[in-house]
Amino acid sequence: MSDNVTAEATSAARPQKVEKVGRVVSDKMEKTVVVSVDSVRRHPLYHKRITRSKKFIAHDESNACKPGDLVRIEETRPMSKRKRWIVREIVEQGIQI
Repeated sequence: MSDNVTAEATSAARPQKVEKVGRVVSDKMEKTVVVSVDSVRRHPLYHKRITRSKKFIAHDESNACKPGDLVRIEETRPMSKRKRWIVREIVEQGIQI
């Protein structure tokens, strides 16, 4: 019984993995994509909406992502100097020109 309690305590103490949703900007690297994630904030004084975007380098094991796809990425262990995210799913296919 004490084993069950410790297992629940360790799983509860473990932090949730951070997930973000963004658009694929580039897929020119092998098994790697660049994902742009937008965040909207209000200016503290003028209350105007401000959109900020940040690029994340994410691992794409199957090379399935194409530019314009909407993807969900999840934080993971460092895979290289800048790659700390992994593509979990393609939410929406982009329009290929």
